[in-house]
Amino acid sequence: METKPKITSAKLQYLKIAPRKVRLVAHLIKGMPTVEAESELLYRPQRAAKVILKLLRSAINNAENLHLDKEKLYVSEIRVDQGPMLKRFMPRAMGRATPIHKRMSHIYLTLQEKPTAQIAKYKVPVVKLTKSEKQVKKEKEHAPKEKEKTKTAKQMPSKTPKSGFIPRMFRRKEIA
Repeated sequence: METKPKITSAKLQYLKIAPRKVRLVAHLIKGMPTVEAESELLYRPQRAAKVILKLLRSAINNAENLHLDKEKLYVSEIRVDQGPMLKRFMPRAMGRATPIHKRMSHIYLTLQEKPTAQIAKYKVPVVKLTKSEKQVKKEKEHAPKEKEKTKTAKQMPSKTPKSGFIPRMFRRKEIA
């Protein structure tokens, strides 16, 4: 009698990033433990990494609701499919038009629980704010914004002319 593998999933549809760009990030985390995948996505410069990180965290929360252990979870499957395509046109020379295809993506992420937990190579940094820091942050958000005083010509700092060829070449007209 085999036990069913414990699986949880999350999906994101109609993401306005081309599937080809999303797949570059998605293939990086396939087969990784969730802790490592999360830390990998945190430091990726691609725009799709932030979206996939949010989806991964959603899938982890789904797993916690099903009482699965976060430390034993790994990314068993991540699939990026093409969604609908917006068709636009760009004007070109001699009255012609060139088609532009704005592609969308559908992302499906599946997490599975391994029977044995592995030691994570990376750890996700968790920043916890103290009560005083939270209060300061809330006060900044809710504080009324003071009107900035407009600087008159007398209050403006005087500009010293820069010497050299390049500043002279790119100098704009100044009011003296």
